[in-house]
Amino acid sequence: MLKPQLHQTSQSIKTLIPWSTTKSFVSGEILASFPINILNKNLRQKKNFRVHYYAANSTKAVLSSTEKSTSVKAVVTVQKTVGGTNLALTRGLDDIGDLLGKTLLLEIVADELDPKAGTEKPSIKTFAHRGRDVDGDTHYEADFVIPENFGEVGAVLVENEHHKEMYVKNIVIDGFPHGIVHITCNSWVHSKFDNPEKRIFFTNKSYLPSQTPSAIKRLRERELVIMRGDGFGQRKQFERVYDYDVYNDIGDPDASDDTKRPVLGGKEFPYPRRCKSGGPRSEKDPLSESKSTFAYVPRDEAFSELKDLSFRGNTLYSVLHAVVPALKSAINTDDGFPHFPAIDSLFNVGVDLSPLNDKSSLLNIIPRLIKAISNTRKGVLLFETPELLQRDKFSWFKDVEFARQTLAGLNPYSIRLVTEWPLKSKLDPEIYGPPESAITKELIELEIAGFMTVEEVYINKSFVLIYIYIYIYIL
Repeated sequence: MLKPQLHQTSQSIKTLIPWSTTKSFVSGEILASFPINILNKNLRQKKNFRVHYYAANSTKAVLSSTEKSTSVKAVVTVQKTVGGTNLALTRGLDDIGDLLGKTLLLEIVADELDPKAGTEKPSIKTFAHRGRDVDGDTHYEADFVIPENFGEVGAVLVENEHHKEMYVKNIVIDGFPHGIVHITCNSWVHSKFDNPEKRIFFTNKSYLPSQTPSAIKRLRERELVIMRGDGFGQRKQFERVYDYDVYNDIGDPDASDDTKRPVLGGKEFPYPRRCKSGGPRSEKDPLSESKSTFAYVPRDEAFSELKDLSFRGNTLYSVLHAVVPALKSAINTDDGFPHFPAIDSLFNVGVDLSPLNDKSSLLNIIPRLIKAISNTRKGVLLFETPELLQRDKFSWFKDVEFARQTLAGLNPYSIRLVTEWPLKSKLDPEIYGPPESAITKELIELEIAGFMTVEEVYINKSFVLIYIYIYIYIL
């Protein structure tokens, strides 16, 4: 006979009633449970007797509370931007968000799918609160509790709660048994008020396509769709869409016929593509876009705020007034630089400047160009050493670097595969002169020294740079 003291706690992990088939006791301090239909009617009507019944989802929640977990700490490094560019109202709202600890919403995603359901494992979310400033950067910190069966971190989703974009440099997650997880971002994260889509940042671990974890594959496909765009609509400044179009915006047909220009690109006027802006069409020429002062560039490719301020017209004008006279006096304008060490001296010795009223203002105007102005009796201007020269002083002299700058540069030329020899221009010889190239077969044979024929070396194996003269007739 059942005793009336059934309402009690237990630490057992076994089923107390052998014929129970619905639920068993689990480890932990819980209440006993068994099928209700086995109790007779009279027994259930006793006032001092209680029956507790738990549904399946309730027991599952109890089980999850007893799982082993790991506490980890995430630190997000955000680069400070130049002050004075935030609106007062939004800046105040953002500061309040920092005080409340709701600046960044971080979401850790596992690298593998749930093996049973075939779907993504539940992600783990929390807000990052503002921490201390280190070397001009701001650290945002967040604490996570990771279940034991979560697996490895595949990516982190970031939602910017500020009203203004922020530049995230990296995310470091410490506390896992297998070591620290590093995520290099170096990217602008838009405000959720501009776009509710969360940014995806993957860990620094590299995978072959065939070995990429299943959950990461889905995230990478999603990221690819975002960066490709749908091809419609006008691009916005905060977007990262990489779409391409012909140069149909170099003229202004709506203003007058004199400012109308042909579309550069396509079969009639072949030319490399530009980044598509998706602007509205011209009213007079449907093949062209209407003139706009906004030039779309994917956000991570655009000038940084500091660089953009440095190259504004008024600040550049001020710089020229202060720097050019000193450079003219320091450099022989007739002979230029007499030798390579004279160029190196711009970076390690500097140029004497005439006394300035405010030396610090020059640093504020061009902080990335000028390294330092010493506080000696005479001002010394030191230029920032280019990263290319820091790695190798003569790297610019190598063919590999020339090829890199050719592909990455903005010079007005195109690259064309050599399909015939000798090289000939397709311009009208009566207007632009002889079509034959100055690069003759004899000059090439001197270089290859009879090792191979000119045709074997160049036909369908080499490229020629076509400079601006082929576009003169449309300018």
